[in-house]
Amino acid sequence: MRALAVALVVFHHVSDGRVSGGVDVFFLISGFLLTGQLARAAARGRLDLRARWSRMVRRLLPSATVVLLGTVAAGALLLPETRWPQTVREIVATALFVENWRLAADAVDYTARNNTTSVVQHFWSLSIQVQFFVAWPLAVALIALVARRAPHRLHAHLTATLLGLFVASLSFSVALTATDQPLAYFHSLTRLWEFALGGLLALWIDRIPWTRGERVAFGWVGVLGLVACGFVLDGGSVFPGYAALWPTLCGALVLLGGVTRSRYGAHRLLVLRQAQFLGGVSFPLYLWHWPVLVLFMVARDQDEVGPVGGVAVIAVSVVLAVLTSRFVEDPLRHVRVSDGDAYRYGAAAVTVVLLAAAIWQFGAGQRAVPTDGLGGPQYPGAAALVDGEPEAAPLIPAPVSVYEDWVWVQDWDCVPLAEVRSDICTQPVEAPPQRRVLVVGDSHLEQFIAALVPIARQHDWQLIGALRGACPFSTVSELDPNDAECVAWNSAVVDKIAELRPDAVVTLATRDVRSGPTEQTPPGFIEQWRRLADLDIPVLAVRDNPRFAYDVPDCVRRHGRDEDPCGVDRDAVYPADPPYAQLDVPSNVTFLDLADYVCDDTRCPAVIGNVLVYLDDNHLTASYATTLAPVIEDQVVSAVGG
Repeated sequence: MRALAVALVVFHHVSDGRVSGGVDVFFLISGFLLTGQLARAAARGRLDLRARWSRMVRRLLPSATVVLLGTVAAGALLLPETRWPQTVREIVATALFVENWRLAADAVDYTARNNTTSVVQHFWSLSIQVQFFVAWPLAVALIALVARRAPHRLHAHLTATLLGLFVASLSFSVALTATDQPLAYFHSLTRLWEFALGGLLALWIDRIPWTRGERVAFGWVGVLGLVACGFVLDGGSVFPGYAALWPTLCGALVLLGGVTRSRYGAHRLLVLRQAQFLGGVSFPLYLWHWPVLVLFMVARDQDEVGPVGGVAVIAVSVVLAVLTSRFVEDPLRHVRVSDGDAYRYGAAAVTVVLLAAAIWQFGAGQRAVPTDGLGGPQYPGAAALVDGEPEAAPLIPAPVSVYEDWVWVQDWDCVPLAEVRSDICTQPVEAPPQRRVLVVGDSHLEQFIAALVPIARQHDWQLIGALRGACPFSTVSELDPNDAECVAWNSAVVDKIAELRPDAVVTLATRDVRSGPTEQTPPGFIEQWRRLADLDIPVLAVRDNPRFAYDVPDCVRRHGRDEDPCGVDRDAVYPADPPYAQLDVPSNVTFLDLADYVCDDTRCPAVIGNVLVYLDDNHLTASYATTLAPVIEDQVVSAVGG
């Protein structure tokens, strides 16, 4: 049965990617194998947790360390500098077996939207497995302690516990998947039910006398269901939730089918000699295949592998897996070490990986361009549109830090607003401010705050940020009609503005500035301005910046700065007359036409004054926004009134 389980894992690890739910089957089988081992050990009264964890360290860390160190070396050589910070963070998380939580945090972090698929992203499933392998033996030991006076009840106690975990975790998984699927995908507790199902299977698989014919049927239904799953479900968008029941139940059926010794049994597909060979190297193959795949695509500067490339990736991955198995796993498997030594060697291995990541991080820091010259003669930024371009110099922000060039109002004094999942953040000041200016809207306004901060300091103002990603200040949700939280947020912000009575409000005047042009001033914007007019609060409405069909920093990296291949013609995105010019807007609104400060007469460049204008496909860099301050100061001061 163990051989069949291993073969089933291999089937998913080496599939062509069309089989959805491979991770779910992996967790099912992990729960099946571990629970069976723990139950038998507890029944014998020999549940040695220290030795069990020691074996886990000896089994996992040597190969994982080799792969992570190899990935650091290859990544530093092949990955573009823009991807270095993300990769270093994820390698650190992987070494500590919390990569799933790193990815879960990024899934709900709007500023992490530029993260790409990393070379160690596949370690998230191993992280969850290790967390389970640490916690579940403790739980079984506690259950065994409770049942020590009635050992015959151990099986019932384990069953009840696993049933409770199954129901609670599956319910949580379904609920969170419905409300926040990206977070649910990497959350440990949304996957716990899959381990629990495997554990229940281990406890009961030998207690129900299925006939050979029934087991043959189970095996075929399971295998065919797993294959069909890949053609029907998109695991990246609907898992875990209800959808994950499909592959896990199919995997359970395959295990229930077992080795039937029937020539018609499905197990014959899973225990071929080739599968047994791959089973011997399955763990290092799992570790190597993803870094090889990602680095192959990076080296070829392509988003797809293709048939020939796919064969090359598989071949290289298998070779590396065989070498790792032969020269790392096999020798260490025969080395006798104490449990204490195993922990010490494990700590040393983790330390080496963390040190390698720190060295890479230090090297990345050395490539960053100091920003103290921002706004000066070499890096004038927006001022170059008036004064002319300076002599070319290394870009600010540097490629290695461009995706980190966000404005962080979260460092201000922040408090939750009503019952919505966003904060209002107030800029700390040393003395009572002359004016209080509230900036409300989406992440474009958050980046624009970098232009307002120097002006606020110069004039003793205090800025207040009421900001929510993908939620412009409107009476409806402009980006997603079904985003009720955005509507609730904007309603709560209006109430807060009425309470705070700021001296002015800064918000967006337009949205959706794309080629076409498609720029618009939605009715919901104007309705909010009218509400502020009723409160006698001035509004500075800022025309939005362009959105591109590509990642601008990546385009600059690929094509360089000569002749501005990554910019866009001004008249392709901005009509000569802004959309609000023909509308009936309340008298409390003053407009700031940002088009004049991100474009010249004919072109909206990717680089202005040696400063990169965009940090992705639509957000201004904080660096460039900062250089806007001196060129828009007079208009802002006039609008705010002081």
